[in-house]
Amino acid sequence: MFPSLEKLSRPNIFSRVVADFLMVHTSLVAALVASWIRGTHAASEAVLFAEAREAVDQYLHLFLPLSLIFPAAFLLSGMYRDHTGWSLGRRAVALLCGLAAGLIAFTSISLALLPTSSLGSKSLIIFCAVMAITLFSVRSGEWALFATVTRRATRQNRLHSERPVLVVGGAGYIGSMLVAELLRAGRKVRVLDSLLYGDGALRNVLRDPNFELIVGDCRNLQTAIRAVSGVDSIVHLAAIVGDPACEQDRQAALETNYAATRMLVEVAKGQGISRFLFASSCSVYGASDDLMTETSQAHPVSLYGQTKIDSEKALLDACDKLFRPTILRLATVFGLSPRPRFDLVVNLLTAKAAAGHPITIFNGNQWRPFIHVSDVVRGFIMALHAPIEQVGGEVFNLGDSKLNYTLTDVAATILELFPSATVETAPNSDSRNYRVCFEKIRTRLGFECSKNLAYGVSEIDAALTSRSILDYSSYQYSNQKFLSIAGCPTSEDELDEKVMAAFSESPKLTAVAASL
Repeated sequence: MFPSLEKLSRPNIFSRVVADFLMVHTSLVAALVASWIRGTHAASEAVLFAEAREAVDQYLHLFLPLSLIFPAAFLLSGMYRDHTGWSLGRRAVALLCGLAAGLIAFTSISLALLPTSSLGSKSLIIFCAVMAITLFSVRSGEWALFATVTRRATRQNRLHSERPVLVVGGAGYIGSMLVAELLRAGRKVRVLDSLLYGDGALRNVLRDPNFELIVGDCRNLQTAIRAVSGVDSIVHLAAIVGDPACEQDRQAALETNYAATRMLVEVAKGQGISRFLFASSCSVYGASDDLMTETSQAHPVSLYGQTKIDSEKALLDACDKLFRPTILRLATVFGLSPRPRFDLVVNLLTAKAAAGHPITIFNGNQWRPFIHVSDVVRGFIMALHAPIEQVGGEVFNLGDSKLNYTLTDVAATILELFPSATVETAPNSDSRNYRVCFEKIRTRLGFECSKNLAYGVSEIDAALTSRSILDYSSYQYSNQKFLSIAGCPTSEDELDEKVMAAFSESPKLTAVAASL
C-alpha cells in the first residue's frame, strides 16, 4: 500500500528514528529557550518566571506529544528505506518531503491548540528554521561520509576483483552453482577440485576468461599452496558429503573433511588470506527437541557431523586479527544444480513420486531445516561480500526458520503435486532431529530464503518430465553409490600421507571413526 514502507533499512532503522527524534526535541528546546531569552532584556522577573513556566508547560503538554508527527512523516516519505543505489537528488527529495510534511502538520496543529501567547508562535518560527538547518546538516554529513566510505569500498572491491576467489570443491552440487554466480557477477574464480564426479558441472564455464581450474586433491600440500597463491578469499566446499558416503571409507572422510581443512587453514594464513568461508552443516546439532541456535551445544551423531564440528573448532581456534573465517551451517539442501543429486531427501522422494514409485518416510516426526541450493549460493555470496567485521570469526546457521519441516510435512508437500503417490512410513536408525533458528543471519546480513519446498518439488518434476535427467537412480547422482563403485581417492604420495596423518590428529574424531 505504501511504497515507502517497503525495503525498510532494518538493521539501523531504530537508531535512525531515535537520532531524528532527538534532533526534533533539541530543536524544540532550543527554539523555546531562544524565544524566552529574547524577552529577558525588558521583562520583569515575575514575567520571565511566568514565561519560563509557560514554555515548559507548552513543551510537555503540546510539543512533546506532537513531536511523534515527525517520525511518521519521515517514514511515509521514504527516509527510513534502504537507500542503497539512490542518487543524492533522490535522497534530498525524500528528506525535503518528510521535513515539509512534518513541519506543516506540526505547526498547523500547534497553532490551533496554542493559547493566546506570542511565546509559542515565536518558538514555532524559530523551531522550523532550527529543525530544517539541523536535519539538512546532519543528513548532508551522513551522505558525505557514506560517499567517502563507498568510494573506498569501491576501490577496495576493484582491487579484490583483480584477484580470484578460490572455490575448493567448485565442481560439486553447490560449488558449480556458486562458481557460475560469481562469474556472472564479474568476479574471477579459481576452482580446486579433484573432479571425482567428473567435470560436467563446469563445462559451461570452462572457457570463461575469468575462470581457472586446478585439477587436484585438496589433501595434497603442494596443490593447496598453488591453488591458494594469489587469491583474494577462499570458499571451502570440498568434502565427502553425507553420512552414508562417509561410511564408505572413514579414513578418507576424516582426511578430506577435517585434515584437509586444517591444512588449508595453515596455507591460507601463510599466504595472508583473511576471508575463509567454510561449509559446515546443521547435522552438527544431532538430536534435540530444542530450537537450535549458533550457541546451542552441538551433539553430532555421525562421523560426517563430527568432522564438521571439529573443522569448525580448528577454524575458530586459528582466528586472529588477520585470519577471519566465517562458518556457515547449511540446512538440508534440495533443488537442481549443474551436478544433480538424488541422495537428498526432497530430491529423492520427489523423483520417486514422479516415477510412480512409493515414497518411504523414515521417522516422519523428526524435524529438519531445508534450503534450496540457489539460496545456499546466495547466502555464501552475501557472506563473501559482507564487511569482514560483520562476518569474520562468526558462525551462521544458513537457512530460514519458515523452512523447518517434519519429514511428514515434506511428504505432504510432495503429495500436493502428486496426489496419487503412495506414502509408506517406517523407522530407521537415523536419530537426527533438529529445528534450527536462523535469526542471526537474517538480522546480520538480511538473508531470507527465496524458494520453498514446493518450488523445489516442481523443479525436480520438470527436469524429469523434460528428460534432461533420464534415470534418477543412477550411481552418478548419489555420493554413496558412486563411491561404492569408484572408491574414495587415496593418496599415493608419502609426504601427503604424513601431512594428513599430522593434521588428522583429533582424539574425538579418531574415536568416532573407530566406533562406526
